[in-house]
Parts: sequence; structure tokens; C-alpha cells
Amino acid sequence: MAVSPIRQLWRLLPLAALYACAPVGPNSQAPKPQWSPVSWLTGHKPAKPQQAPASVPAEAPVDPTWWALFHDEELTSLESRVAAANFDVKVAALRLRESRAMLGVAEAAELPTLEGTAAYSRQQLSQKGILSLEGNGVSTVPTPNTGGGTATPNTGIFQPFNLFQSGFDATWEIDFWGHARRQIESAEAQATANAEAERDVLLRALAEVARDYVQLRGVQRNIEITERNRQNAEKSLALTKQRAEGGLTTDLDVANAAALVASIAAELPTLEAQRDDLIDAIALLLGQPPQSLTAELEGTKPIPPVPPRVPVGVPSELARRRPDIRQAEANLHAATADVGVAVSDFYPRITLTGSVAVQATQLKQFSTWGEATTWSFGPSLTLPIFEGGRLHRTLELRKAQQQEAAIGYQRAVLGALHEVDTALTDYAAQQHRRDALLVAVEQNRRALTLAEERYADGVADFLAVLDAQRNVLAAEQQETDSTTQIATNLVSLYKALGGGWQTDLPDVAEPPKPAVTLDTLLE
Repeated sequence: MAVSPIRQLWRLLPLAALYACAPVGPNSQAPKPQWSPVSWLTGHKPAKPQQAPASVPAEAPVDPTWWALFHDEELTSLESRVAAANFDVKVAALRLRESRAMLGVAEAAELPTLEGTAAYSRQQLSQKGILSLEGNGVSTVPTPNTGGGTATPNTGIFQPFNLFQSGFDATWEIDFWGHARRQIESAEAQATANAEAERDVLLRALAEVARDYVQLRGVQRNIEITERNRQNAEKSLALTKQRAEGGLTTDLDVANAAALVASIAAELPTLEAQRDDLIDAIALLLGQPPQSLTAELEGTKPIPPVPPRVPVGVPSELARRRPDIRQAEANLHAATADVGVAVSDFYPRITLTGSVAVQATQLKQFSTWGEATTWSFGPSLTLPIFEGGRLHRTLELRKAQQQEAAIGYQRAVLGALHEVDTALTDYAAQQHRRDALLVAVEQNRRALTLAEERYADGVADFLAVLDAQRNVLAAEQQETDSTTQIATNLVSLYKALGGGWQTDLPDVAEPPKPAVTLDTLLE
């Protein structure tokens, strides 16, 4: 008695129940950092500067929009455009999309496959083949075919005939040992790692825009300082010329005064080039062509002031905020799952296959479903016996990659702790330096006033005035650079802290057409 495919399926259900078994290989566990400080503030509370208000860290939640602490509307506007415009962020988002597509591919391996088939062939059986053996009950004497190219049973069997077939094929590998499940686990972890990589790229782009913007304002302030000192030097040059015409001084003082004017003016082109370069750097970070932000950013504005209180959170939150740490953890998870995939390759694979088709020598015979139907169903087992050491070497490779990922995670955590510690130290130290430079600026201005008065009274020579003017310019530029560095150090601090927690990732649209072409740039 024939056994139906449904009854065959019921016989295999006990085997299919084993699918619920735990997959082989190690399970991933969230690693715990071996060391972490209790507080960021230990050893990082700077004494209050004497010349300017102190900006001190505080154990308070970190705002994801940390750049708002500068209270600069232009900076806030620029940062709001980074996620949607930066090319590196777009590439990272597309890589995330790719990894999610790969996850879908991995998930499909866990499900049965069903394919529809249809075929036609013109065939002729061999007269020397199996059917030519004696005792098969088939006449070996061919009879002319009069049935439109087809053969009838036991007559004309070796004549050419048509064969039509249409049906469905199904295949399902029962994942007893978790081969597919470990692959899905690895793909999920890789997608998570790419999501964190996108957050990391976004954080870096936000920090770079803030850093370039602060440096731009510092360069613009240095341009103002240099221009003001050049004008003061020109006034001194005019004074020495008047005194030389009156016989109160020599042409040596005039030459020295003119040289000072020229040397100060020589600094302006370099500063202006730095200003233009920074504007273009910001434009590139926002995906804009050169000089597109010149009108928006060329106006001089103050260096963004740092807040008196800087929220830095607590060390225990660093692993949650830093996307590179979360990425390293996801990479470790993926590497651990890959070990499980390699282990499962040592076990046999059981696959259920089945097919249902209609086969006939004439198209009109397709209507006789019961007589023209052919089907098959059953399991197949594949067991690796000799692979030339491939499976063992693959397992060794996956274990080594897992160990490498574990070391990468530890390195990411320890590196993050060092970055935060260094950023806090630099932030406090630069405030002390700026405090001393403010005193230097004040005293150099006073020395210049006294030197000019003594020169006008004929008590001192002009060299004292020249030295005082040079010292004022250098001190004011150094104070500006220090103020700029304090703000950029704050940016570095928030970058080291992970910049808050970016829960939402930007959507990536189709790449826009270039706003400018090479021809338009060369016009």
C-alpha cells in the first residue's frame, strides 16, 4: 500500500522537534571592563583662575546636543545639518543598510525554500540501455510511431518522444545544531556593530565641525588683533617720521618702525588663508562646494565661550555612550557566534526534500491529475568525513578572531578612559595657561604705554617701543589661541565622552546630484 506524503511527514515530526535544541558553540556574554574610575572628578578639579571664571566638570547627565553649551546660534545651525549632509555619515548609513540586508539573507536560510518548475524536453531512449535487457517485459522491436511523435507502452519505446513536466520542489534543512541560528546571531551582531559605527562617524563629524568652527572664530579674532596692531605700528611710524623731520631722531628709528609695520602686515595673508581654509573645511563636512559658506561665516564673531559648569556624567555610563565601545562589543558578539557556526559544521546536516509534479507526454494529459502526478518526499543526511583539515582550521581561525575581538573590546574601553582623562587634564591646564596669558597681555600693554611715553619725552630710544609692540602682539595672539584651545578641548572632551547618546540615526536618501561640476569651478 502506498504511503502518502502527509503520513511521511508525521513520521519525521519527532526529528523536527529536535530543532528546538540549543545551538552548539559558546554563547556570547557582555564583557565587563577590568578597571574603571569611580568618578571623573578625582584629580581633575582645577583651582579657580584669577583672571577669568573657571569652567569645571560636574557629574551630571550629558546632553546629546552638547554643542548647545556654547550658546552659539551659528554653531547650532551648522551641527543641525551634519547628519543629513555629511558624506561619511551617508556611507556609514549605507553600510548599515547593507548589513541589515545581509541579516535578511541569513534569516532566509532558516526557512524552507519552495520553487516552481516547468520543463519540456524531446527525448530518445538508448536501445542498448537498461530497457534493452531481457526479461523486462518490453519489446525491443520498434514499431513505427503514428501518434504524433509519442510512443505507446511496449511498442515503439525507443522512438523519440515529448516530455512535459510542471510542479514544485521544496527543501528545508532542519537546524538541529544551530548552524543557521548562529549565522543569524552573527549577522544581527554585525548589523548592531554597523549601527554603532554610524553613530561613531556622526559623533566624529559633529566634533570636527565644532572644532573647525571654534578655530575659525579664533583665527578671525587674530586677524582683528593683527590689523589693530598694524594700525598702531603705522601710528608709531608716522610719529618717528615727524620726529626725524624735526631732527629729534634718526632715520634708523624710521626704518625700524617701517620694518615693524611690514612684518605685522606679512602675518595677515597667512591668517586670511587659514580663515578661508577653515570655512571650506566646514563646507566639505556639510557636503557643500568650496566657498559656498563664505557669506555665512566670513563675518567676525566672538570665540564661543565655554560654560561655567560642564556635565561629564559618570564613568560607569561611558560604555553606554561611546559608540566605538558598543561597536567593539558587537564585533565580539559576532565573532563568538561565528565560532558556533564553525562548531556546527562538524555535525551532520539533515535536509527534508519534497517535490510534486505533473508529468506527461502530451499537454492534454495534464488534466488527468491523478494519473499524471509524480511526487517524492524524504530526508537526506550529510556527514563530513574527510575535509583535509578544513573544518579544524576554520574553527581555529574563528577562535583566534574571537580572541582578537575580545582584546579589541578591552583596548576600546581602556583607550576611552585614557581619552577622557587626557581631555579633562588638557581642559584644566589650558584654563590656567589662559589665566597667565591674560596677565601677560595686561602687563605688555602697560609696558607699551610706558615705552611710548618715555620715547615721546626723549628719555628712551625707539627700540623699547618696538619691543613692547612686538610683545603686545605676541601676547594677544597667544591669549586668543589659548581661549580657542579651551573651547576645542571642550569639544575633544565631549567627543571622548561619547557626545551623549544618539538614539536616532539619520535616514539616508538617494545621493543628490552634484551642486557644482568641475567646469563651473574652473570658470
